[in-house]
Amino acid sequence: MLEGLYQGLATAFSIEMLLMVVAGCLIGTFIGMLPGLGPMSIIAIMIPIAIKLGDPSAALILLAGVYYGAIFGGSTSSILINAPGVASTVASSFDGYPLSRSGQAGKALTVAAVSSFAGGTVGAILLMIFAPALASVALVFHSAEYFAMMVVGLSAIAAFAGSGQVSKAIIMTIMGLMLSTIGEGALFFQPRFTGGVLALQSGIGFITLAMAIFALPEAIYLILDRKRSKQGDGENGGEIKNLRISKSEAKQIAPVIGRQSIQGFFIGVLPGAGATIASFLGYAVERNIASEEERKQFGKGSVKGLAAPETANNAACTGSFVPLLTLGIPGSGTTAILLGALIALNVTPGPRLMIDEPQIFWGVIISMYLGNLILLILNLPLIPYIAKILLVPRNFLIPFILFFTLMGAYIGQNNATELLLLVGMGVIATVLRFAKYPLAPMLIGFILGPMLENNFARSMQIADGVSFIWERPITLGLLIFAAILVILPSYRSHRMKVQAKKQNAMPEGD
Repeated sequence: MLEGLYQGLATAFSIEMLLMVVAGCLIGTFIGMLPGLGPMSIIAIMIPIAIKLGDPSAALILLAGVYYGAIFGGSTSSILINAPGVASTVASSFDGYPLSRSGQAGKALTVAAVSSFAGGTVGAILLMIFAPALASVALVFHSAEYFAMMVVGLSAIAAFAGSGQVSKAIIMTIMGLMLSTIGEGALFFQPRFTGGVLALQSGIGFITLAMAIFALPEAIYLILDRKRSKQGDGENGGEIKNLRISKSEAKQIAPVIGRQSIQGFFIGVLPGAGATIASFLGYAVERNIASEEERKQFGKGSVKGLAAPETANNAACTGSFVPLLTLGIPGSGTTAILLGALIALNVTPGPRLMIDEPQIFWGVIISMYLGNLILLILNLPLIPYIAKILLVPRNFLIPFILFFTLMGAYIGQNNATELLLLVGMGVIATVLRFAKYPLAPMLIGFILGPMLENNFARSMQIADGVSFIWERPITLGLLIFAAILVILPSYRSHRMKVQAKKQNAMPEGD
């Protein structure tokens, strides 16, 4: 291990590899800021360039830099214009956008940058220490455990529901699950619920639904709000000058970053879980363990609510390299593309990679330290300039939001039908927003629906029924944990109502 680590250090600190890290981070960060162009699209475009480099170490370091650079920069559009173009940055918009609306866009971007850096760095340290051992743990998880993990992810809906809105959140989750069934099914590979429209055979694109739920209703809301449409949020909420994190805020987010760096990394290690699950669970866990006063701030501009998903998704990105490098199993769609690039470069990832190609294995891991540091150095000085987008008058910014919304939906599927779906679902989402329905659970249901169905179908086929639920202890344990995540917020809400009734019923003399 020490010899391999030495070779990795020599590889990562060579001039060529340092240039690859910087180039990958720059490309990933700036393209990741654009809604609709997620890491999968960027890496797919970059693969021919990486292959032409010839050196597998340089190619993988470049693509890895693009990957975590895109995740690092992907939160910018979520925070500033409420347009998450990547599934793993959806949760960042829940508190990041309210912060920017209140004139604290600079602080929100600073919290996101610091949290992302900490999550990625801790993840890289854990990857170096535990990669070989965690490979065997990942093999223990089968379809039944992944099904249970998806249920745990869905149980996070309670964290996105306001007081007394759990039933509304459940309705929206069911709507998301229903939308996820459009297209080919997991069992029979036949089109379902397409209405005879050929373009819907592959289902609704994530980008289309994300833009319809978040970006388009926001643009419509701004158009209807004449006061805000004539001025920028920066003018409305004060000049963008508050870029630093105060000592009290640092104390609040420090334990969050510590917990979510570890939790996010271990979720990322599991093939199929990935940064999206990690970000949602990170947000849910932190909201559930927060004090009553802090919990009220979640969804309204909580620094904890922003730090949790940002830390978790970056740590999970690093963790996803464990099954890729040690088992040759892609943990997500993005790492599947990276696996294809490795095979094209005649590199076989698996248990022998650390022994046969230590310069690649350890070089990539060490480059992640450097990459996260470079990303922090690149992003922090740019925050005041990036945040100034909110000073643009809204009558200029609204067309900008609409353009990227439509472009993102079209690029996602390369299909004009997506634009019609975007407008239709955007109008429905706007009505639901005015009716005070939480929209985030719909997107959670949509994202997790296909993975839930696929793993449930495989588990049913293997066990010839639902006996896998109680026959596999890990599965049963995860399902019990999911039930607790749903029941606990409802119990707290009920207890608060009972206490409020008792206080109202007490005589005035008491």
